[in-house]
Amino acid sequence: MTTSPTPQQTRQWRRYLADERAEAQVYRSLAERREGEEREILLGLAEAEKRHETHWVELLGDDVGKPVAPGLRNRVLGLLAKRFGSVFVLALAQSAEARTPYATEVAATPQMAADEAIHEEVLRGLAARGRAHMTGNFRAAVFGANDGLVSNLALVMGMAGTGVGSGVVLAAGVSGLLAGALSMGAGEYISVRSARELLAASHPSQDARAAVPDLDLEENELTLVYRSRGMGDEEARTKAHAVMTAVHGHPERLLPDGAMPDVAVDVDSEEAVGNAWGAATSSFGFFSSGALIPILPFVFGMTGFPALIVAAVLVGLALMVTGSVVGLLSGAPPLRRALRQLAIGYGAAAITYLLGLAFGAAGLIG
Repeated sequence: MTTSPTPQQTRQWRRYLADERAEAQVYRSLAERREGEEREILLGLAEAEKRHETHWVELLGDDVGKPVAPGLRNRVLGLLAKRFGSVFVLALAQSAEARTPYATEVAATPQMAADEAIHEEVLRGLAARGRAHMTGNFRAAVFGANDGLVSNLALVMGMAGTGVGSGVVLAAGVSGLLAGALSMGAGEYISVRSARELLAASHPSQDARAAVPDLDLEENELTLVYRSRGMGDEEARTKAHAVMTAVHGHPERLLPDGAMPDVAVDVDSEEAVGNAWGAATSSFGFFSSGALIPILPFVFGMTGFPALIVAAVLVGLALMVTGSVVGLLSGAPPLRRALRQLAIGYGAAAITYLLGLAFGAAGLIG
């Protein structure tokens, strides 16, 4: 005999039902902004949530009642999915699936808990695709902003610690902004340009490709080309023989597809590295934006210790924002990443402030 659920269970199960419906809608909204394989995967996730929805409907029976509002997280996800559909939403959905209550919910089946774990992994894979497309320039932007925030706050705190006037502190902060932004921009350009040139140097030469049809059928070094790209000896010999047989058997001696090995790096390596000018611009712009924040109180006429407090608070808030964004994209807890960024930034500023006090007290700064 089946016992009726308690009022508390009824409320909880209704919330589970609402959350399942909301999650399915999130996946359908994301699917509308995609096509091909990604669209099919997201619709498959929505269908899986439909199975979970059916489970709670059957458990509730006549107590299913009117639809209730899903949790705040799922409501926010639904709004974001309808308007953006970006990698940020996928990362948030991945985080939501990781927090499933089904592992400890006795009314949920083990299969439902397993489904949620797999859903998290599916979303991790989809989010990874999006991250690969934004890694290069996004990395430059995040690093630029963080460097600007931390380095200029440390510079301002260090100068203030020596006891110099607010005008000197402001001048040092502006100089640090300009010097750092130019240095970051130039460094990113050189770094990305060099990385892309190294990747380009790894691609098979067109001269080597053109020379293959003229190789001797029996005596040639094509096997060594394949072995140099990581193939085993037997596999390389087999492929070389098949390629040369196909070439010499073709009336125009055309190379078959895949005759020359692909570069031994990820397919999206160049996308992940980014564009040199894009990375340089992102780094310059975001470093400048970050470095501007610590000197804002001085720009608006504040002086002394109050200006330092305001600068530290503003920088702290900005560091927590950038840390949270990185946490979301990496699928890690945003608050933990935010606090880590905050600790690093404040740690660097505190050290330079103490050094400034030491130099000032020693009379090294006039």
